[in-house]
Amino acid sequence: MLSKGESLPDLALEAKDGNMVSLSNYIGSPLVVYFYPKDNTHVCTAQACGFRDHYEDFQLCGAEVIGISSDSAKSHKAVSEKRKLPFVLLSDQNKAALKAFRVPSSLFGLLPGRVTFIFDKTGKLIHSFRADFKADMHVQEALAILKGI
Repeated sequence: MLSKGESLPDLALEAKDGNMVSLSNYIGSPLVVYFYPKDNTHVCTAQACGFRDHYEDFQLCGAEVIGISSDSAKSHKAVSEKRKLPFVLLSDQNKAALKAFRVPSSLFGLLPGRVTFIFDKTGKLIHSFRADFKADMHVQEALAILKGI
């Protein structure tokens, strides 16, 4: 995993609308980047809905939220519409983001891990958190860190 103080990787990934989104565009405000294994699975849905339900709290902290998985942009569009997600989901089908963020695998290497990274407004990593089966902890921990900066 990225270490504290490392910079936000400069990647461009496909969003649900098919447009490419550069992570460097988010430098200037705090950023929460969370990796999850798969759209429309129980824990992943709970995590996305947790970020959705607290999105206003993240906005009050001046932060943006981005979710990343290897699902297609089409899958992200469907889940975003179904769950009314107000934040960006990015497709990492070639696993470039997983590699750049050094996200560890879970379940004996079968799935990408569930990891949340919090970057400050300069794009430096200030905190990361991994809990593969505790979706709600990602939201709570990210908010606690952001409220402390």
